[in-house]
Amino acid sequence: MSNGEYRHLWRIVFRNFINSFKPRPIKGNNVGKDYIGNIYYEIPANPSLGKRKPSRWYDPPKGQDFQDPIPAEWEAWLRMRRTDPPSKEEIEKNLAIAQLKKINAAKIETKRLAEGGSLPTTPIKGPESFPTYSEYHTGDPENHPRHK
Repeated sequence: MSNGEYRHLWRIVFRNFINSFKPRPIKGNNVGKDYIGNIYYEIPANPSLGKRKPSRWYDPPKGQDFQDPIPAEWEAWLRMRRTDPPSKEEIEKNLAIAQLKKINAAKIETKRLAEGGSLPTTPIKGPESFPTYSEYHTGDPENHPRHK
């Protein structure tokens, strides 16, 4: 720092502190949008500046605040598992497959209930689900064979 800037060091620190509260514009490239309404951005890698990996993020629609899960194709792109963002055709195809799976699962469930099946129940877990061994005693310690 030159001598003049050194005298105003606290002014520079205070100005930077105030500027840190101002919103900064997003400088990433808009890559795409999914059917939920999330908008995806990327800042490409620039090895000449020492940045080897791209930066990727998304902005949810207003009022959503990261509540809905993002589609698997976009998540793979965000986590650098794929280099190119998903195409619209790929997303539409996978969405159609997911909807078909939901319809088929509902049909199978209604068929199972029509045939007299009951709703699935979860097994009750407890001490009776553990194996019992003759050398180990469960219960009152005063009735244990070693204490007699």
